Amino acid sequence: MNISNQNKITALYCRLSQEDENKGDSDSIINQKAILTKYAKDNGFENVQTFVDDGYSGVSFNRPAFQELLELMEHGKVAVLITKDLSRLGRNYIEVGNYTEILFPRWNVRYIAVNDNFDSMYSDGNELAPFKNLFNEWFAKDTSKKIRAVQKAKAERGERIGTTTPYGYLRDKEHGGRLIVDEETAQNVKLIFQMCASGIGPTKIANELGKRKIPKPSAKRYERDGVAGANTDINDVYSWNTRTVSTMLSNEIYLGHTINCRTTRISYKDKHKKDVPKEQQYRFENTHEAIIDKETWDIVQKVRSGKRCRNSIGSINKYSGILYCADCGSKLYFVHGRTMNPETFSFICSRYRKHMGEELCTPHRIIEAVLDKIVLEEIRRVTYLARTKTNEFAEYISQKTSSQSHREINAKSTELEKLKRRDNELNAIFKRLYEDNILGRLPDEQFKLLSQGYLSEQKEIKEKIPVLESEIERLKAESAGIDKFIQIAKKYTDIQELTPEILRTFIEKIVIHERDKWHSKSAHQQIDIYFTHIGNIV
Repeated sequence: MNISNQNKITALYCRLSQEDENKGDSDSIINQKAILTKYAKDNGFENVQTFVDDGYSGVSFNRPAFQELLELMEHGKVAVLITKDLSRLGRNYIEVGNYTEILFPRWNVRYIAVNDNFDSMYSDGNELAPFKNLFNEWFAKDTSKKIRAVQKAKAERGERIGTTTPYGYLRDKEHGGRLIVDEETAQNVKLIFQMCASGIGPTKIANELGKRKIPKPSAKRYERDGVAGANTDINDVYSWNTRTVSTMLSNEIYLGHTINCRTTRISYKDKHKKDVPKEQQYRFENTHEAIIDKETWDIVQKVRSGKRCRNSIGSINKYSGILYCADCGSKLYFVHGRTMNPETFSFICSRYRKHMGEELCTPHRIIEAVLDKIVLEEIRRVTYLARTKTNEFAEYISQKTSSQSHREINAKSTELEKLKRRDNELNAIFKRLYEDNILGRLPDEQFKLLSQGYLSEQKEIKEKIPVLESEIERLKAESAGIDKFIQIAKKYTDIQELTPEILRTFIEKIVIHERDKWHSKSAHQQIDIYFTHIGNIV
């Protein structure tokens, strides 16, 4: 497509990053527009159009207005591009050079940087441009380094360093910008957690919020502050994103806590984020008013930790992640189907199912409907005792958990020590095998065969160690959880149905034993129910 110069535009490009904004009015968008407009008028440039990227770093070139401008250039619709200086175009030495030296000439675009006396039509005065670009990049790097230092200092002091106000909160400008509960949107946060606690997944929650015409966070932010993010669609108000819901359900900000430095960037040039290990994050509790209480939070985390994937009939079983085989320790698998009668839905040992015929375990089968009745009745019985005979209940649990937990903690601690010793032994074995192989005393084939077996064993050990450590910590915490359980039991005075919320509130795990005669449906079958905070009380 051939477009005459009379029809081409003169593009005035303005850019301001958050860092530049802190420097004052000299680099403001208004100031840049005034300088460029006057320059274009004084030098006879016509058909002027202005393009603005406000709040975008010069290190990245993925800016909305600049990308729009590039598309016009590629289609031959731009004759001249003018910026206040080279740094407004960008602060990446290589990228800026690529545009000014290769792409702009290829597209027949004249580029002018007013304050740097750069004009691509004339070679005189342009020799220093590469050096200026390099200094601009150094400036960006130095600025990034200083900002990171300031942000880290704030993070270590417990100050919130996030620039976006979390959904459900407002900033109290009169008191240093601390978070205060926004009563309007906080109700939606509570609704999201309540739906999840009842067993509804993030995707269905997002769809339900849309059906109820509840504006999504970015739309609400735009409505209140006029602030639109890079991906904000102001015409799409109600389509909640599943990831947004999932992120909210795992954000401890709603417990009243501040968690700083959860993510980081590899460098000042790369804006992609990566997660920071928990031990390297900065955690401060009770820094502002909570929207979600601890009981609801714990239920939601248990519901979400138990979810693996949807089954063939489109739902997630409420027992997912809490049923275990008493003999091999594997989780139980849900046996169901569209053509099956729901009354016949059942659970079997996942190891038995996976290795059927190898006799590694037995079915440990239990019908879901039968399990529902047993668990519901047991929850009713125990919570009734906790509410009506509080002192006797507390004394009984205290005595039982004290002796029982002590035995279990000792047993698991002994097993943990054995695993750790074996892990150290395997490390020593690997070292000897490797040395023998390097010195030629052990052939490569034999080394490979031996090392594979030991690696498999060590992998299994490393998977068991954190599980045991978690179990030991849970058992230690149970001895102090009686009051907590009684407090929760008093909130539920009329339990009529075994909902996911009720199940996850009161049940930690359920261990299914094999029947005395596992082929017989009428044979006795033991079921161990472990309650939250108090463990197995039978």
